[in-house]
Amino acid sequence: MPSLETATDAELEAKILELLDENRVMTVATNRADGWPQATLVGYVREGLDLYFAVGRQSQKLANIARDPRVSIAVGRVSVSIGKLDPDRILGLSMAAHAAEVDDPGEIERLNTLVESRYPEVAVFAPREAAVAVVRARPELISIVDLPMAPGAPTLVEVTAGTGVRRVVAGAGLRSRP
Repeated sequence: MPSLETATDAELEAKILELLDENRVMTVATNRADGWPQATLVGYVREGLDLYFAVGRQSQKLANIARDPRVSIAVGRVSVSIGKLDPDRILGLSMAAHAAEVDDPGEIERLNTLVESRYPEVAVFAPREAAVAVVRARPELISIVDLPMAPGAPTLVEVTAGTGVRRVVAGAGLRSRP
């Protein structure tokens, strides 16, 4: 892949999907009622750019999402080169997304196929049980990080409905958000 600076929108989307597939855990930050952020680690599966994770139905995270669906997500690691860690480079992404509980049984059935292949050691999503809810996070803005461990600027893209990702050019502004 070319550098992020010269990559096409399709190549940037491919890089995002690669980073999501290389990782198994993400940090999800929600907004608590008192205004403080709450960040927690969760396992996830993806369908396209949408991310899915299970939470306890009585969890603070689900209550936060029900009150304010805006979430921040971070996925990342130090790079590995030829089988060893490269502590001088960080790879990852962060995203601004809207989260919502999934209640469609057909969607959950599709997701269970993804869960079984990604986490064979874990039971499938079972939200019909009172204790568990499945949440979908649909990204709107993604910051791709593939930088030396030094100050640098990530590559910013926005997710556009039906067309994938579009690079955000510095100073061009973002489309309006709901």
